[in-house]
Amino acid sequence: RVRSWAIKRGLYEKGDPKTQFVKLIEEVGETGRAILKDDKPEIKDGLGDAFVVLVNLAYLCGYTLEECIEEALKVIENRSGKMVNGTFVKSEDLK
Repeated sequence: RVRSWAIKRGLYEKGDPKTQFVKLIEEVGETGRAILKDDKPEIKDGLGDAFVVLVNLAYLCGYTLEECIEEALKVIENRSGKMVNGTFVKSEDLK
């Protein structure tokens, strides 16, 4: 649905990866503010907006988001490490 929405609006025809990246940073910033305020509806909205922008950014770069996720999983699925202060830290970064 995201790609259909973007096609109807000419985003892929006239869009640019650089401007979509800036849009992604904007959406992530809004999500961060919502998290700091513990504003659940805005967190949900911000995550959804960021996801939509990521789908479009991937497309403009010649990929699908699904391809990008699969590539990332190949790298991280066997990664070792541990949780530190609420964040997973790779073993090589723990040294």
